[in-house]
Amino acid sequence: MIAPLLWLVSTSLKGSDENIFSFPPQFIPAHPTLDNFIKVWQNNPFYLYLFNSILVSGVTVVLNLVFCSLAAFPLARLNFRGKTVFFWVIVGTTMIPFQITMIPLYILAVQLNLKNTYFGLIFPYIVSAFGVFLLRQAFQGVPKELEEAGRMDGCSPLGIWWFVMIPAIQPALTTLAVFTFVGMWGDFLWPLIILDQPQFYTLPLGVANLASAFSEDWRLIAAGSVISILPIFIFFIFLQRYFVPNNVAAGVKG
Repeated sequence: MIAPLLWLVSTSLKGSDENIFSFPPQFIPAHPTLDNFIKVWQNNPFYLYLFNSILVSGVTVVLNLVFCSLAAFPLARLNFRGKTVFFWVIVGTTMIPFQITMIPLYILAVQLNLKNTYFGLIFPYIVSAFGVFLLRQAFQGVPKELEEAGRMDGCSPLGIWWFVMIPAIQPALTTLAVFTFVGMWGDFLWPLIILDQPQFYTLPLGVANLASAFSEDWRLIAAGSVISILPIFIFFIFLQRYFVPNNVAAGVKG
């Protein structure tokens, strides 16, 4: 599982005098060099692709956390008619492939003048059925005593959601943030459909464009690919300390 990644990094560090297709593969470059990264960065607007991907992925994560938690909270903690039906309808949408909804989404985006815009990249992903399901399960694990304590302090349902529930499900929120960020960062199909202006390209489109520009120089393509995956590692390393069990019942006695 790690071997392709090692080969990718190794290829990006090899000079033009080394055979990148040798067998068995040579994972350690004889003369490591950063020339491939420099050439890719100088000859292509990777800084723009990187900015677009960071902006789109970051905003999508924030919107996804907000809207999924707002949808999951009443499904988990409030009582209203048809709650179970609504929940299973939402979960059922996970069985619909994106390719089926792709054309209606594109038509809607064009009618809303969202083509070649940042929000056009974001709006299909501002909420997800998986996120609603994940956070609903997390909300159901919060002890009722915490909710009752918030209600006794005068919190409205929205206040309980923000001040009591959100801090109690931080591991679930972190998990959803990572899944959303990785999914949005690597998304290729929707940006390919909704964009035709290079100034809005994200990194997957930039790497694909790089492959067409340097179709025979796999060293440069590998360097561009390494640049595109580095932020994912940084994002995960930054958030991995939150992947710990959160004992929300620690403050409840009795």
